[in-house]
Amino acid sequence: MPRTLIGIALVSLVLSGCARKEAAPAKSGSSETSTSSTAASSTTAATTTTTTTATADSQEPSLVSFSSGALIAQKPQEYNETWSAFRILDEKGATGWATPKGVITPQSIVIALSEKTELNRLEFDTANADGDQRGAKDVSVEVSDVSATSGFQKIADVSLQDKTDKQSFPVTAAASGRWVRLDIKNNWGSPDYIELMDFRAFGKQLTHTPFANASGTYATSYGNFHLKQEGTSVTGCYEHNGGLLTGGIEGRIMKFTWKENGANNSGPAIMVFDPTGQQMFGLWWYASNTESTGGNWNGKKISNDIGSCPHWSGSGAEATMQKELEDAGRTRVYGINFDTNSDVIRDESKPTIDKMAAMLKAKPEWKLAIEGHTDSSGGDARNLPLSQRRADSVRTYLVNAGIAAGRLTAKGFGSSKPLADNETATGRAQNRRVELAKQ
Repeated sequence: MPRTLIGIALVSLVLSGCARKEAAPAKSGSSETSTSSTAASSTTAATTTTTTTATADSQEPSLVSFSSGALIAQKPQEYNETWSAFRILDEKGATGWATPKGVITPQSIVIALSEKTELNRLEFDTANADGDQRGAKDVSVEVSDVSATSGFQKIADVSLQDKTDKQSFPVTAAASGRWVRLDIKNNWGSPDYIELMDFRAFGKQLTHTPFANASGTYATSYGNFHLKQEGTSVTGCYEHNGGLLTGGIEGRIMKFTWKENGANNSGPAIMVFDPTGQQMFGLWWYASNTESTGGNWNGKKISNDIGSCPHWSGSGAEATMQKELEDAGRTRVYGINFDTNSDVIRDESKPTIDKMAAMLKAKPEWKLAIEGHTDSSGGDARNLPLSQRRADSVRTYLVNAGIAAGRLTAKGFGSSKPLADNETATGRAQNRRVELAKQ
């Protein structure tokens, strides 16, 4: 499979999980090619903070995760791409980073955040390290608001336990910035590897930078990718097996559904754009296997022209929604964004609902059910009424736009119909959506 060369030091992802190193895993990309046609001591050093375990709310968003728009800006030495530094950002404790065999010298990992951020708590996983005493031990955590290479201020020194997950630490100094550096000094005694399975950090984002329109053509892992953005809606195609996509964008994070020729060739995907908007880095899943670690889908912008594919002429969100409703009786809409715990539609999302209204005016005989779906954060008692209110908000907007109320129903399903694993923020992002169904 062709690969786009990436300027910022980011890594490819592989469909398989974190294979044991002694099993001599295949070279990068081979697992994708073979499986898809698509898109021990607990002594604490004197300089460290006290470890507490398993105290975190697993639904609190990690601001250093891929699903929050974080990317690796500086890689350490790595065993291979299956054990890449990216894997400490994927919120899956079963996958992680490891040094090459015999490399147990200090290593640094720099993470570029999506926005200026102030962190107040850190969390590390080492339980699934591929052998005893390989887990990272002494780690310094620093933040910079200058660049990926300078201006760092220390916010914590921690000493991790070996083979333990959810090791939680408060920060010991207040600092905000766009880059986080982990200086991993040693392991627990193994002569073979240093390993860290997951890193999460919590706090608040201090800025919310508007993202330029992502429309254009990208050279990607699966052929040229032609993307059209209208408001927060995205539609397009890619030049591999009749690929089509439809979804939405929020900040620098794009969620969409891909579909290719053939039975069962469809599923969800999520991509993050770098701050320049010129590169994107993503994960995709089959609809039937969304709990896997995901396959990689990376790309680099080669033109501001959208272009087209033989199987897609450049039609936008309105035409795409209409076709999916005609063909399947249902369409999934990702471009409708709400604030957390809110049913107020964000202004940036209103053009997407305007497309719905235009479609309904062109199809006066249609009646639609508007379905609200949430992730599992907060539990059913909160999510079911929240999803109902969000569906009601969309219905009210459409009625105010001139669609007869009798043509529309609204129903909230809460988190009862997930598309992906709710245990990770990446999965939860896919589960937050609105769907339209013909009645």
